[in-house]
Amino acid sequence: MTRSALLLLTGVLLSAVAAAAAPGEPMTPIRQFIDGFNNGDTKTAYAAYAAGNIIIIDEFAPHRWSGPDAAHKWAAAYDKHATATGVSDGHVSYKDPTRVEAEGGFAYVVIPTVYTYKEHGKAMVEEGQMTYALRSGASGWKITGWTWTGVKPHAAP
Repeated sequence: MTRSALLLLTGVLLSAVAAAAAPGEPMTPIRQFIDGFNNGDTKTAYAAYAAGNIIIIDEFAPHRWSGPDAAHKWAAAYDKHATATGVSDGHVSYKDPTRVEAEGGFAYVVIPTVYTYKEHGKAMVEEGQMTYALRSGASGWKITGWTWTGVKPHAAP
């Protein structure tokens, strides 16, 4: 085999490996969603979700959102809740996952989180975790559901 043919074959094989790995890893859309939330970039945050039915469970009423527009309904409810309770400057920090289960194009990911915000100007904190369900498709991993679980909010130290 000539050197040129060998280089071409190597390139083709590496491209195939890269294409097979194209979906990325399950944390990619999770980071995208949280970072979008933190930056007020709803377009980026919404793009982290899969098309179709989504389920979100969070601590403020009505606590459960589902359907293809669940992310939008959750965001509207978050804004309504924040306005009603004097919440501003919401920010979610997160660490590496404590658990990742991925099989057959589906994943389950748990990450430790800390939600900080101001309530009527007073700094508040809530330690917790988020659990995500995801699926992998042609455009990579996408969020199909998530839930927030946290301690009772308290004054920041």
